[in-house]
Amino acid sequence: MKIAIYTLGCKVNQYETQAMEQELRRRGHEVVPFSGDADAYVVNTCSVTAVSDQKSRQMLSRARREHPQAVVAVCGCYAQTHPEDVRKLDVDLIAGTGDRMGFLDLLEQELEDRRPMESMDRAFDRREFEVLPAGGLEGRTRAMLKVEDGCVNFCSYCIIPYARGPIRSLPLETAVRRARELDAAGYREIVLTGIEISSWGRDLKNGTELIDLIEGLCAAAPGLRLRLGSLEPRTVTEEFCRRAAALPALCPQFHLSMQSGCDATLRRMNRKYDTARYLESVTLLNRYFDRPAVTTDMIVGFPGETEEEFSASLAFIRRCGFAKMHIFPYSIRPGTPAAEMEQIPRAVKEARAKRAAEAAEEMHRAYLLGCVGQVYPVLYEQARDGRYSGHAPNYMEVLVPEDPALHNRVISTRITGVDGSALLGELEETV
Repeated sequence: MKIAIYTLGCKVNQYETQAMEQELRRRGHEVVPFSGDADAYVVNTCSVTAVSDQKSRQMLSRARREHPQAVVAVCGCYAQTHPEDVRKLDVDLIAGTGDRMGFLDLLEQELEDRRPMESMDRAFDRREFEVLPAGGLEGRTRAMLKVEDGCVNFCSYCIIPYARGPIRSLPLETAVRRARELDAAGYREIVLTGIEISSWGRDLKNGTELIDLIEGLCAAAPGLRLRLGSLEPRTVTEEFCRRAAALPALCPQFHLSMQSGCDATLRRMNRKYDTARYLESVTLLNRYFDRPAVTTDMIVGFPGETEEEFSASLAFIRRCGFAKMHIFPYSIRPGTPAAEMEQIPRAVKEARAKRAAEAAEEMHRAYLLGCVGQVYPVLYEQARDGRYSGHAPNYMEVLVPEDPALHNRVISTRITGVDGSALLGELEETV
C-alpha cells in the first residue's frame, strides 16, 4: 500500500513520523509524498497553539477533499487533547500520542476493512516508554534519538502535559544500543530529543540523570557527534558543565528554555526558575566551553506583560548574549490558565516581537562575526544554491564551494566570512 504522512509541530513529532515511516517500509508498504497519490493519508498533529490546531484541521480537511476514496487517519497531540473536535471531521481512524506501532496495526486494518476506528487512552495513565526505531530520512547525516516523553511542569501557557502525560525515559542500556546501531548505519551525529529531556531518568528511580545518559552515549559511540535538544536551565549545574566539557563528541550548542527575561512574567508563566538562576546557567556554559552557542526561545506579549516587564526582558537577553533566538508573540492556547488572563493587544505583541527580533539579530550577527578565523570540524550534508552546506559543532551553518564528495563527511574548515545567517568557509584538508 502507498501511505503518506504529514507532520506538524516539534522534533518529537518529526522523530515519531520517521519511526512510523521506517516501520511501514519494513512491513512492505511504500511511503510517498503527501502531495501525491496514496491509499492512506496520515496527519501527525500538533496542539501547542490554537494556530497549530487550525493547521491540523486544515490538513485533514484537505486530505479528505482531495482524496475522497483514500483512508484519512489522524494521530498526535491535537487528536489527544481534542478528540471531540476531530470526531466532527470526516476521518477514518483517530488515535492520540501513545502506541505508535499499535496505530500502524490499526491503519493496516482500516485499509482492509474500511470502517471507522478510534484508539485513545488517558495520557496521564502512561508509565512505559515506547521504544521506536531511531534514525533519520534516507540519505540523512544526522539522526534523532528520542530518549524521553512526557512533562509535569504545567506551565500556564502550555497544554502539552495533557497531550503527553507523565515523564517516561528510554532506559540507558537501550539508548546505548540505539547509538551503536546508528553509528554502524553511517550516521555522523545524534540529536537527543524528547518533550523535556532534562527530566530524563527521573522515573527510572536509579539515581541516573541526563549527564549520565550523555556520558554513556559518548562512550558507546565515540565516533558520533552528540547534540542536545532543549534544556531546562536548572539542568546546567557546575557538575553538569564539568562532566560535559570533558566529552569531545558533545556539541557545544545549548538551547536553554527561557520564555521571558522578567521574573514577574516567569512567575505568571509558572516557570520553575528566575532570571538569576538562568543567568547562572549561561555563565557556567561560557566558563566551561569555548564560545558555546547558547540559544533560546522567547515569548513576548504574554498576558499581563507591561512595557516595563518587556523592557526588562529585552535588557536581560542582551546581557545573556545569545547566539540565536526564536521570538514568538504569545498565542492563546485555549484550555490553559494563561488563556483566562488579561490579554495584550495584537498590535502591541507584534511591535514587541519586532523589537526583540532586532535585538536577537544583532546578537546573532555578533556571534557569527566572532566565528571568523576559527577552524571547526564541519559535518557536510547537502548542496544548496551552488554551494555545499554543513554545520559546525555550534550548529552554525557553513557554506563552501559545491562538491558532492563532501556529503556525510566531517572536515576541518576555516571560517573566512559571513553571508547572511551562514558562515563561509575554506576546507583545511583535501576531500
